Amino acid sequence: MRGAQSKILTRVQLVEERARLRTEGKTLVFTNGVFDVFHAGHAYYLEIARGFGDALAVGLNSDASVRRYKGDKRPINTENDRSLVLASLESVDYVVVFGEDKPDDLLRAVLPDVLVKGRDWAHYVAGREIVEGAGGRIELADVKEGLSSTSMIERIRIAYGQDE
Repeated sequence: MRGAQSKILTRVQLVEERARLRTEGKTLVFTNGVFDVFHAGHAYYLEIARGFGDALAVGLNSDASVRRYKGDKRPINTENDRSLVLASLESVDYVVVFGEDKPDDLLRAVLPDVLVKGRDWAHYVAGREIVEGAGGRIELADVKEGLSSTSMIERIRIAYGQDE
């Protein structure tokens, strides 16, 4: 697990990595999300996102921000566990946890070249103005229909007789 652990960075460390990549002329891609109950749709999405540049940074919502966004029953998995799962993926180069509801402060600090969101969020890409204002671009990735943490949790509840 040493390799995966080394990919989990603080905000300051990610800013330092961003500066290093910039001096090397490499493209940093950024995406963010909860990634609570990891599924094939997440893996597919992150592979696509990684394809837009030389390195992929994933901003991960903290446990507190997930509770504000999705309610008291979420997240199912802690931010430490979710970070480790993401960092273990070949497609992910860096993981950084952020506590705000939106990644705006993190995006202002990092200023990635590319911001990727799922096509299902085309109507609203948090941080669009920040990234485009700094000369970056937005990419929309296709998502696998019917695959979500919420739908997976619901299937598990039904399978174990916990439907309400």
